[in-house]
Parts: sequence; structure tokens; C-alpha cells
Amino acid sequence: MATFVLVPGGWKGSWSYEAVVPLLERAGHTVHALTLTGLWPDDDIATVATANLDTHADDVVRLLDRARIAGATLVGHSYGGMVIAAAADRAGGRISRLVHLDAYVPQDGESCWSSTNEHFRQVFAAGAASTGYTVRPPGDGDPRRRPHPLASFLQTVRLTGAHAQVARREFVYCSGWEDRTPFTELRNRLRADPEWQVHDLPTGHDAMHEAPDAVAALLLAEGAPDTPPNT
Repeated sequence: MATFVLVPGGWKGSWSYEAVVPLLERAGHTVHALTLTGLWPDDDIATVATANLDTHADDVVRLLDRARIAGATLVGHSYGGMVIAAAADRAGGRISRLVHLDAYVPQDGESCWSSTNEHFRQVFAAGAASTGYTVRPPGDGDPRRRPHPLASFLQTVRLTGAHAQVARREFVYCSGWEDRTPFTELRNRLRADPEWQVHDLPTGHDAMHEAPDAVAALLLAEGAPDTPPNT
């Protein structure tokens, strides 16, 4: 049986996977859904203000240490793709699979800010105007969302290349919001890379809520990608 570590995207906590977790557990797997530092309702100002990408990668590694996990499947949604890449790079070979669920797939020296599109850079900038250290949740959405530590969006990731040794790496492209998605170019690049499996889901960005059964089915699949690489 697999061990899944589920990392949420910006502004969200473990609750963002609430519809997917029971589907994985029902199949007999162990599941850890995380809330990252600075996103807990009772985190104090200093914790939120100082949390960055390194902090969040360390959240994942600490879980691996505490639960003595090896052979983990890391799943990162949106900003969480930055986190799982950084965590896998420093996890000492304890990761067997990476799933970037409509998520950033960074290269060394990139940040969420540099990897996203102008729409989301404006969201980050406008959202940080009130405090200067957090980004308020954009628009209307789940009331459980929290202001997100700005430093985690801005910090560049440092990767040694160890993350690229993970045997199974997958990218899930959600095609239902193509007017705003920052991931179209990334999808096309990864489709041409034989080291990646690429899947398409006809949902909006919040696939875990819109199509939890489809997300769980992808995570439980053991076969080839449903979107073949370009040749």
C-alpha cells in the first residue's frame, strides 16, 4: 500500500483534500494531508510573517521524519508544486512519486512569482497591500482560506537535482480554466519530456472539490499516462 502526502495550494489547508482523502483511505492507503506553517488559524503574526518556501518544504520533511515514511507519494496542488519539488530534493531518496496537480514544476532558481503569469502576479501584489507580508485570499471562496505568507511566493527554490531522481513524476493539467491558467506552456513542455507523465482533467483549478473521484482515480492509477508524450 502507498503512503500519500498531500500538500495544498495557496491560502488553503489540509481541508482542501477533504473529498479525496477518504477515497484513498478506502482503497487501503495511508494519507497525510498537511496544513503548512503560517496557514493555521492560530498561527501568530511572527510565524506567518517569517514562513517561506523553505519553511514549507521543511514541514514535509519533518512529517517524513516523524512518521518514518519512505517510498512516499507527494502530491502538490498549485503553489504546493513548489513545495513538493523542494521537499523531494532534500528528502534523501524517500520519495517514490511526485504528482503536480495543476501545479508549478520549478527549476532551480525559480519562484512561484517568476513561474506564474501576470494575472497571478497582480493577485499577489494586490493581496499583499494591506500587510506587506501576507497575501489575502482572492475573490470569493471557501471561508476557511487564510492569508498566505508572501515570502513563500517570492522565495526562489534551490534544487540540487536530487528531486529529478524520483522514479515517477506526473503533471495533471486542469483544462477548465484556460483563460487564466499559468500552466499551459508547462504542460506542453512536460508532454515532450519522456521522464514525465502528463494527464488532462476537464475541470477548473480546484479539481479536488470539482472532481474528487477523478483526482483519486489518477492517484490510484498504476499505468501509463492518459496523455502520451509528443514524439
